[in-house]
Amino acid sequence: MRVTRTLRATVGAALTGALLLTAGATASADQVRKEQWPLEAFGAEQLWKEATGKGVTVAVLDSGFRETHQDLKGQFLPEPDFGKRNEAEAAKHLKPGEHDVRDHGTAMASIIAGHGHGPGGSEGVKGLAPDAKILPVPEYGSSGQATRWAVDHGADVINMSYGGAGQAGDECASIAYALSKGVVVVAGVGNDATTGRTYPVGCPGAIGVGAVDQYGAAAEFNNYNSDTDLLAPGVKITVASGTSDTGYDRAAEGSSDATAYVSATAALLKQKFPGLTPGQIANRLVKTAGLAQPQKAKHLNLPDPHYGYGFLQPGPALRKTLAAGPKEGPLPMPKGADTATPSGANQGEDAGQSSDNATHNALLYGGIGVGALVVVGAVVALVASARRRKNAGGQARG
Repeated sequence: MRVTRTLRATVGAALTGALLLTAGATASADQVRKEQWPLEAFGAEQLWKEATGKGVTVAVLDSGFRETHQDLKGQFLPEPDFGKRNEAEAAKHLKPGEHDVRDHGTAMASIIAGHGHGPGGSEGVKGLAPDAKILPVPEYGSSGQATRWAVDHGADVINMSYGGAGQAGDECASIAYALSKGVVVVAGVGNDATTGRTYPVGCPGAIGVGAVDQYGAAAEFNNYNSDTDLLAPGVKITVASGTSDTGYDRAAEGSSDATAYVSATAALLKQKFPGLTPGQIANRLVKTAGLAQPQKAKHLNLPDPHYGYGFLQPGPALRKTLAAGPKEGPLPMPKGADTATPSGANQGEDAGQSSDNATHNALLYGGIGVGALVVVGAVVALVASARRRKNAGGQARG
């Protein structure tokens, strides 16, 4: 039986073993908001004038959750009956010194839908989609079951910050089922710094996410292959901790965190464009992605194994006027998949506003007034010229 691994890397080393969260120093609540560089980089305060994730449900398939954390109270919907059993099973695999089994899921939930605490929610962790609801699904050992349960219980987006070397049960089939019901599926590429394929990101239809730092550089621990579609913040991330109701972890790293930021962005898009299919949501994400040093990057054959289509830019994704495009979108989909069109969909031009000069060649995260975010380094061209994408059956490529 496959041992599911959450996709979080330790500093300078790839994650190994089951359900391990990076150890980080504890930060006091009044420091936490300042440490959330992705919110500043994304211009979150401006984003929230357009969408906050209200009315959107994000299912987080993970190891467990501290639902009483001060920055997450009230954000969780009821979990499945099998949830507590899976938390107990995951706990059996913890080794001495490893974190509470609820750490990882709590961290992901806080990135997506944390609301902070204190006056006006000004302290603690705030998620990129603070008004979204979290559907907590402890998935250890039941990936296909967990995915189908989430779909059948109202998920609009499914966050999969975990992976392993082989498919677990009907993992890919369950993702195809989610897409057929109009649910966006986001998964991490892994942190082993290899070209090896993992699942569920290897399943057709999953949006594959790697980590990028605040300077626009892809994290060295990312797995790199044709499952990489986007990069998102995954270095020096501050998150809510599952060890106490007031705890935090700082300097967390991994494609787990990056995946949660893309899931949160998908929630914002779901609120603003409720008629788009999962493929059309992916279309907005990849067509508004950015790259560091675009003058050199233009010679790459995108999507690139290290960078995918580029780094996540929520502002342009929300604001840019784009045609909805085919319902299947630009990424590989399961063979014969009929991606659902939500009721009220408009298959013509999106109702999006024009972008604020947000082009594919924009600076990191649109360059929104953050002096510290100087885009440095070139996009390295040490990649294979032949780009092979997920085939219809989701089989490993040679």
